[in-house]
Amino acid sequence: MADNYLEKRQEAYKEQSSKSIRRTHNKLVQLLRKNRSCRGYDSSFKVRADQLKQIIAVNSLIPSARNQQVLRFRPVLSDEASKVLPYIRMGSALSELNLPFKGTEPNAFIVICSTVPETRTVSIDLGISAQSMLLQAVEMGLNGLCIGAFDKEALTSELGLSYEPLLLLAIGRSIENVVLKEIEESDNHSYYRVDGIHYVPKVRLDDLLIK
Repeated sequence: MADNYLEKRQEAYKEQSSKSIRRTHNKLVQLLRKNRSCRGYDSSFKVRADQLKQIIAVNSLIPSARNQQVLRFRPVLSDEASKVLPYIRMGSALSELNLPFKGTEPNAFIVICSTVPETRTVSIDLGISAQSMLLQAVEMGLNGLCIGAFDKEALTSELGLSYEPLLLLAIGRSIENVVLKEIEESDNHSYYRVDGIHYVPKVRLDDLLIK
């Protein structure tokens, strides 16, 4: 009888653990689906300092190659955003649209810098950091964009940065309709727009697997 009780308890525990794993998986998938690059923002919504700080705070929790922790972060709010906008390019694959459209510019940024010259391990940290911060932004109801096309020297001078900027994150509330489109490995990977909808091709899972 005792053995039967223990078996039931073990089965119940396994079922509860399985449900918990499924819930966590579903939540992560939802965040990943919502975490789309945004190039048009609600200008009436102003990102607050505490929101940027909460996003940057994930860097005290995430992995770092060899635990170097060399990345540093410069928050930029609406009062300084105009200093950043002239030195960045957004949506290079849609250069004919001159994104962002007037009135939809981001009014907050996080400038990711490094205290040491960029290396492979720094680049690893950069990718982990950017993705983690963007997922945190999505969980807060915000959206973002990784910006790698910018004038480093001008931005460093304009913001008085002590370290070399590696990447910018635009942060705000999206006004865009972004749709993921499954494609085969041989199809065109470039994102595109039709009737105001922004389509992002993603290679299907079967083509991602090495067989």
